[in-house]
Amino acid sequence: MRAIGYFRESTGSEQTLAQQNRAFLDYCRREGLEPDMTFADTSASNGHGSGFRELIAYVRRAGSEYLVVVPGIDSLGGDLAVAARRYFQLEGLGAEVRPMSGGADVAADIVALWNAQDGNRLSERVRAAMRRKAVKGEVLGRPPYGYKVGARRRLELIPEEAVVVRYIFRLYLNEGLGIRLIARRLNEEGLKTRRGGNWSMVSIRDILRNRVYLGTYSRFGVRVPGSHPPLVSADDFRVVQDRLNARRTSYNPRVTSQFLLSGVAQCGYCGNRLIGVSRKQSWKRKDGERVENSYRYYQCESRTNQSVCSYHTRRAADLEKEVQRLLGAALASGEAFRQPRDEGDALADYERERDRLRGRMRSIDRRIERYVESAAKGRLARDNLRKLMTSAAADRLAVEDALEVVETRIGDHAGAAERVAARERDAKGLVERWDAMTFAERQSALREALLRITVTDDAVDLTLRS
Repeated sequence: MRAIGYFRESTGSEQTLAQQNRAFLDYCRREGLEPDMTFADTSASNGHGSGFRELIAYVRRAGSEYLVVVPGIDSLGGDLAVAARRYFQLEGLGAEVRPMSGGADVAADIVALWNAQDGNRLSERVRAAMRRKAVKGEVLGRPPYGYKVGARRRLELIPEEAVVVRYIFRLYLNEGLGIRLIARRLNEEGLKTRRGGNWSMVSIRDILRNRVYLGTYSRFGVRVPGSHPPLVSADDFRVVQDRLNARRTSYNPRVTSQFLLSGVAQCGYCGNRLIGVSRKQSWKRKDGERVENSYRYYQCESRTNQSVCSYHTRRAADLEKEVQRLLGAALASGEAFRQPRDEGDALADYERERDRLRGRMRSIDRRIERYVESAAKGRLARDNLRKLMTSAAADRLAVEDALEVVETRIGDHAGAAERVAARERDAKGLVERWDAMTFAERQSALREALLRITVTDDAVDLTLRS
């Protein structure tokens, strides 16, 4: 079997890159492996991991016929969260990862190390300082809805928001409305979130679950009862939690499914984005045989999470094929990409997209940390951890791909005419090689070609980047 070596140089490393390379060759000799290629990241890379990105690209081309050999788990990243993410990224691409230091089950070793080292997410010095502030009841981070940071950094009521919080609890507790109907009621009455947006199921659930409304401040494992004015009684809060828990009869970890048009497609009626949804249905035939099928489609997020607008459902495969057809027709007409804008506007678009992608990466990283921490605390089974981590790692990899494209565009920002020509060339390549491209390549190319896809029940409209 052919082996690929990956090494990482760090300030506290006991071995140089050259020594790690020799150890890799010795290991291959002992194990009867054929060394094929090596990749490395130096300490000067500042954690950007260009060598690891090259490794990912190589594995994508090579497929699962390779074994990725590393000195140890810690060689995959500067902290355990990064190492875990990279391990599952490689595994998700079909490659086997083997540490020379031993250990047959890398995922189990990651969980064990997480337990021992508390995930290495924060230095002990920072954690201790935050804990000292939390003990005093001082607000850390953004205050929850209904409160503001007041004197001595304690939470103080915002009267107009406090009224809404009490209203939400009353609707759930006294009027028996579910989370979706509460969101609809607030939106129909014109009540807005702190940022001026519509209420969603997630935002309502977060409020109903938040113990801060009992007057208790909780951060970094520290609880300070009576630190600020409560908005709900302990008895009412307990009843709400019991009802919420009763509705949740079972827990099946949700594996995220990737959708090609996520982040680009929007509802033509309300302007909100379309989200991808996967559903399974099963039924019995007349002969008694049970049949199961999976369905993937896009629907309006406003309806799903805020109970406004309508679902406006489109089958995923049909919508994606229609986008391919329309893009091909636009290119064939010769009118695509013919409206160059000011250089500064185009660059600003790239920079905004870069910032959005970086935010998305941070969100996925937090998700990965939560999964490993749940497994370390025994709340998540090993098989479910593998499914969730592989899915999250794949999401992170897709965002990394998109970010790499955006950063390359920013770094090599050309004149308007050159940019239009390059975009048209890439779009033609996308249409011609659609089925041959990987999911990540196709999604990245689509986001480069299209500013948005506006979808109504009987039409699809493409807005090309100019």
